[in-house]
Amino acid sequence: MYPALAVHEALTNKYDNVQTLWVGGAGGMEEELVKRAGVPFRSIPAAGVHGVGLRALPGNLAKLAQGVRASQRILNDFQPDVLFFTGGYIAAPMALAGRRKPSVLYVPDIEPGLALKFLAYFADVITVTNADSRKYFSRPSRISVTGYPLRADLSAWSRERALAHFEFSTAQPVLLVTGGSKGARSINLAVLKCLNELLENAQVIHVSGNLDWQTVEKAANELPAELKKNYRAMPYSHEMGAALACADLVLSRAGASALGEYPRFGLPAVLVPYPYAWRYQKVNADYLVRQNAAVLLPDELLKDKLLPVLKNLLHDRRKLNEMSAALKLLSQPNAAETIADLVWKAAGEKIL
Repeated sequence: MYPALAVHEALTNKYDNVQTLWVGGAGGMEEELVKRAGVPFRSIPAAGVHGVGLRALPGNLAKLAQGVRASQRILNDFQPDVLFFTGGYIAAPMALAGRRKPSVLYVPDIEPGLALKFLAYFADVITVTNADSRKYFSRPSRISVTGYPLRADLSAWSRERALAHFEFSTAQPVLLVTGGSKGARSINLAVLKCLNELLENAQVIHVSGNLDWQTVEKAANELPAELKKNYRAMPYSHEMGAALACADLVLSRAGASALGEYPRFGLPAVLVPYPYAWRYQKVNADYLVRQNAAVLLPDELLKDKLLPVLKNLLHDRRKLNEMSAALKLLSQPNAAETIADLVWKAAGEKIL
């Protein structure tokens, strides 16, 4: 969702008369944020068909067929010049219905998921965050290494302005805890377990996600006054640029945004790959660890190892500086504009 919004922003900033229609799943955070960005939105039915079990498969295949028909109606109504995909099973019906349209695919994680591999069959251009993704595709000639597209608003914050926004001092380091837009329960619970001692060592921004927000809010309200001043907790943040700009260290999952946002800010990371899915996050984390840009902490070790790992890093300024420098070497700040140019080019002469 966020890479697509970043590319849309770059496209409309650079080119005139761009009309966009966002096609996604009904309800939920995607629809809310897309409409908040002022982009027209239409939903289609869709469901995954891989690993769902024999009982669910017929119903999911039926939803896929419904999604293809709905996608065809949308294409007939909107008449797009180009399709831009960022993955997920929700994109499969549109890829099938629009297979004769020019299309550009963006692959955020280093290793593509099955939905992205499926979409790659239809894409005229495949853009990837990292050159290591090339080995996962059969036709490397279509691949362009662009980096991870970032929204312009992320870069609007200086460290000084961000610290003032959170009412933090410059005397203590800042730790950002985030599990992505939906949150990460094991990370949230492990942080709450050692919260008091953690706040004695750092100022903490905790973006918990909605699922655990009541638990996190309760813990925040019960903090002693002298520690409460060091803690900023919220279920979701529309100002992640401020959080990224003032943090000295981030604790998070290892989703694709770690490959783009952390390099942009030179933000050292402790990465906890999500353990209950395929290995995409582990591949991302391993790559950043090899670059000396992150520390990997397995999910099963969170409860016992989290506090010592964080304390050691927060008080080792030389190590943080080395990680930050390594991250900045990976940054590709013009990714959104590069992909926007490829989308425009793929649309061809009809919009020129």
